[in-house]
Amino acid sequence: MERYWRMTAGEVESALGTSDAGLPSKEAKARLIEYGPNEIEKADRKTPLSIFISQFQNPLVYILIVATAMAALLGDTTEAIIILAILIVNAILGFVQEYRSERALEELRKYVSMTARVMREGQLGEYNVQELVPGDVLLVAIGDIVPADARIIESHGLETNESVLTGESNPVEKDSKALAIAEPAPHELSNTLFMGSVVTAGSGKAVVVGTAKDTYLGKSAKALGEAGGSTDFEKSIRAFGSLLVRIVLIMTAFVFIVNGALGHGLLESLLFALAIAVGITPELLPIIITIGLSHGAMMLVKKHVIVKRLEAIEDLGNVDILCADKTGTLTENAVSLIRYLNADGEDDERILTYSLLCNAAVVQHGKVRGGTIDSAIWTYALSKFDTDKTKGYAKAGEVPFDYSRKRMSVIVEHGNGRTLITKGAPETVFPSCSKVRERGRDVPISKSIKRLVATAEGFGAEGYRVIAVASRSVKPQKEYSARDELGLVFMGFLILMDPPKKDAMPALERFRKLGVEVYVLTGDGPLVTENVCSQVGVQNKAGTVLQGFDISRMGEAELRATVEKHNIYARLSPNDKLAIVNALRANGHIVGFIGDGVNDASSLKAADVGISVNNGTDIAKEAADVVLMHKSLKDVANGISEGRRTFANIIKYIDSTISANFGNMFTLTIASLFMPFIPLLPSQILLNNFLSDVPMLAVSTDSVDKDELKKPKRWDIGRISRFMVFFGLISSVFDLITIVFVFFILGANAPLFRTVWFLESVLSEIFVVFSVGAAKPMYKSIPSMLLIYASIFATMASIGIIYTPLAPFFEFAPLSAEIVGMVLVIVALYVGVVEVAKGVFLWSEARRKPAENGAAKA
Repeated sequence: MERYWRMTAGEVESALGTSDAGLPSKEAKARLIEYGPNEIEKADRKTPLSIFISQFQNPLVYILIVATAMAALLGDTTEAIIILAILIVNAILGFVQEYRSERALEELRKYVSMTARVMREGQLGEYNVQELVPGDVLLVAIGDIVPADARIIESHGLETNESVLTGESNPVEKDSKALAIAEPAPHELSNTLFMGSVVTAGSGKAVVVGTAKDTYLGKSAKALGEAGGSTDFEKSIRAFGSLLVRIVLIMTAFVFIVNGALGHGLLESLLFALAIAVGITPELLPIIITIGLSHGAMMLVKKHVIVKRLEAIEDLGNVDILCADKTGTLTENAVSLIRYLNADGEDDERILTYSLLCNAAVVQHGKVRGGTIDSAIWTYALSKFDTDKTKGYAKAGEVPFDYSRKRMSVIVEHGNGRTLITKGAPETVFPSCSKVRERGRDVPISKSIKRLVATAEGFGAEGYRVIAVASRSVKPQKEYSARDELGLVFMGFLILMDPPKKDAMPALERFRKLGVEVYVLTGDGPLVTENVCSQVGVQNKAGTVLQGFDISRMGEAELRATVEKHNIYARLSPNDKLAIVNALRANGHIVGFIGDGVNDASSLKAADVGISVNNGTDIAKEAADVVLMHKSLKDVANGISEGRRTFANIIKYIDSTISANFGNMFTLTIASLFMPFIPLLPSQILLNNFLSDVPMLAVSTDSVDKDELKKPKRWDIGRISRFMVFFGLISSVFDLITIVFVFFILGANAPLFRTVWFLESVLSEIFVVFSVGAAKPMYKSIPSMLLIYASIFATMASIGIIYTPLAPFFEFAPLSAEIVGMVLVIVALYVGVVEVAKGVFLWSEARRKPAENGAAKA
């Protein structure tokens, strides 16, 4: 970074060949070619090689590789080649799917754009942060993520959070003074902004001195943000894995010991035991989950919902309470200025002029970007007002907006004097006013305050947003602060309208059908909030609107009780929103939170699913798990439905595979005790698993019954265990029927017996998914065409391989048409019995739920 911290602001600009007007566009393009894009390669980004290697990073795969080597060393080359071939095919299949998913996720990230306000050629504009180069002049304000290392040349109450570099979360004060330090640490550079830090207060101007790998963040190779804790989804996967490990260890040890004792040979017994371990494990589960989640993510893109973290899809589906702001969620977020009234109730151009001067919006080529209120004021003025009336004023200072004061101020020079102009919420501006301008005279406000308050509340009760404007003369000085916002003269009101969204009421009705309760958490006044909620149909279940000061007085226990009774809140601070989200989560709810401002960042991180919008603040998008291309409740509802559909299909795979695998492997274990030969060879077990899993790759596209989407569902390891045993034993019964018929009645030898049982096992697992995967009767549930085609292919491959040149490698015997027909009959009977048993299981689970809930309450 050279030694820019020791230079004055003018020296920094000179050294970097820039000025307050910024770089010429031609020079900026040349520097972008020289320095490259302003982008740091993320540490968690996967390369194709790492994805391929990860396919083998599985304890069961390690065991099979060792088993393959042992078989080869002991002369069983055919068995070794078959096992190794299946492992490689599985790895390639997993690599292709995961690589496609990773590329899809990278494409999704591109939808979430990060921009910076930059001066170039004297014009302020918004540019993608990747286009920044040394010498660019940045403007930063509260809520911005600093996009590059930059030397501050102008500061107005500027503070940043530099925890990404230092781990220290306390805000750091910043200014533009040169520092006489030889070799400073980052935390000592009070005149420097660092890439990845967050502006927590104030505003400023800075010159970019380092981008990408030349920043402190780039040199330290730290990833942006902090690693979050385990999600409910990840914890559930681990719990399911623990269940499998216990079952595998018990069955593997039992099979090895017993088969060894029966004289089947130690190597043969070991390979058989290892095959049992693999046979019972849904080894494609990680791939199926990745495919399911990435498929869900791409489906959501079509519905204008971008998922930054794939696991968030499942969490989104489980949401039962959605916390949302009013503006832009229940309303159009198309705020328009209606009136600009003075204290006498008349439209007054001075009120509009002052509100244009006290304004943080950016106007570029006729387009307005910035906060909702400020943008609405400029949009109105550009079409209906002579904005040249603001050109006689020069900005001399500012006191930026913050969420505790709920107002902002600027100091402007006009003629020979300076004027401080304040704009903000009426309840925060009124206490700072000592006078009011009425009929051209400044008089004490005490006699008029009740009338002014009533005017503001009256507009609020009608659904309008009201902003107060005040001013006073000030003396020239270097710095201004909130302490100067006293003794103001109240000038008048800005009256704005943000109409309710046309799709809000249908979306809210859809949430009710999805079992999701909507909570409104807003910084707006209670009257406006209640009015809008009433118009769109958000039912106030408590009958009252709680405000921030109510929340701040409550203890944890009282707040946890309160949030179950109240669902509409107004005049909330960021800490109030965070407290409500935490209280809801502590009560066991899965909470989604929609927010797009810096004041929402903490709640977005705290919620189970943080949802932001692409035109929100950088810090909000960084904190969110899901980003909406348009702020629409309809899109959120689509996301929740897609999350539930994805989750249902993942559980569908687990249910069908784990029950069939458990049944088959349980029967193999029992059969090996009384049969003179091992019922299935290890290679046949692995081939069974491989072929039966082929249709499962298409399960992410399968349809889901509407009843499955009505309520949020979470992982239930107990239910999965009961499902596995219940339907696994049914599978074992039909396996035993096959054994009795083929071995005891037909008197089949080892190759014939293994071939018949292989075919019955793989076909039963392929077809049972059509039954166990549907909550309704199978004939009422229509599966996806891709699943049907994949099942047909797997069926043909399973039968066909017996008659191909590959059959001898797996030691298959040719089957007559009668035996194949018999297998198909057994499979059909098996699926029919499962269909009947499904109703019994669902009935028993429905009875279990109230009992478990009653026990939990007791």
